[in-house]
Amino acid sequence: MNESYTPTRYLTTSSGCRLAYRMRAGGAPALLFLPGYASDMEGTKALAIDAFAAERGLAMLRFDYSGTGASGGKFEDGTLDGWLGEARTMVDALTDGPLIVIGSSMGAWVALHLVLGMPERIQAVVGIAAAPDFTDWGFTDEEKARLHDSGRLERRSEQGGEPQSTTLGFWQSGQSLQLLGGPIAIDCPVRLVHGEADAVVPPGIAMRLMAQLRSADVQLTLVKGGGHRLSEPNEVAAIVQTVAALVEPVH
Repeated sequence: MNESYTPTRYLTTSSGCRLAYRMRAGGAPALLFLPGYASDMEGTKALAIDAFAAERGLAMLRFDYSGTGASGGKFEDGTLDGWLGEARTMVDALTDGPLIVIGSSMGAWVALHLVLGMPERIQAVVGIAAAPDFTDWGFTDEEKARLHDSGRLERRSEQGGEPQSTTLGFWQSGQSLQLLGGPIAIDCPVRLVHGEADAVVPPGIAMRLMAQLRSADVQLTLVKGGGHRLSEPNEVAAIVQTVAALVEPVH
């Protein structure tokens, strides 16, 4: 067996949902990866960061939100505040000491709220194509009206394939957790990596986020030609280098 392999394990929440996770033992700071909307812990970026953690001897936790990947539950029952609660549960149950939280797309929105709720635990944040408030700017007025009328919206994803579903419950949850309308009381280092050609989350969102964060230590890396997924080898390398630069000062 590959010595860097971490088996899938399960944690049952207080509501009875069985969440799948992979936990790598190692030193501090531990890395926590939060996937994007309808994504899971087995994506290219998560695996690359896990390989980095293995190489550096760092602890790392990645997991699937309820209704995604190997976790129990139904995706259509998922809400932003529910998945945020699951992230908090995972952190409390499976980690101790300082954390660096890495969130992809919606996962970066979850990460920001995680920092706001437990600032003493989180040493730094990395947002990959960060999408805070996407329930606000990411839907047209017509789409919002359709959501309210039918309770569900189906849209083609950037990558094609099956339509991506959004429920009214998820949308309302996101609206209640908006961040970009005022200062964001986060003081730790924040690193944002964004594709210059991201058609899903415009680079302007990263600029707005950088402006609203209270921290004086915020850096934005724009990847030329990069789309939303940021999964090409050079793009993944830029993300891993960003994480590595945050880790180095403590070693």
